[in-house]
Amino acid sequence: MTDHSSHDTTVQRERATLDELFDVLSKPPRRRILTALADTNPSEDAEFVPRDFAPNGRREDVLPRLHHSHLPKLDEADFIEWNPHSKTITHGPSFDEIEPLVELMIDHEDELPADWP
Repeated sequence: MTDHSSHDTTVQRERATLDELFDVLSKPPRRRILTALADTNPSEDAEFVPRDFAPNGRREDVLPRLHHSHLPKLDEADFIEWNPHSKTITHGPSFDEIEPLVELMIDHEDELPADWP
């Protein structure tokens, strides 16, 4: 009998848990960023800037939270690559881990609450 327990533990540590994925998706600004990235072709190296995710009338309120909270959290999880110097946001190396949940939300947008994302 082969012991698979050590291999399974390694896989779980490398990939985000469902709780971690839902935590990342729990805030509208992060959902907007991930949704925009999911709607782009990763081979095109699409870049966004934080301003793209701040409503026009609330930029002064939202931009600091993006810079100090939401973008670092997404970058730390490797779902995005956030370059604070060039102020660009691109797909991260682990984006494929969260993409299925983001795509599911996009596909069922009409069934989600009106304030989604």
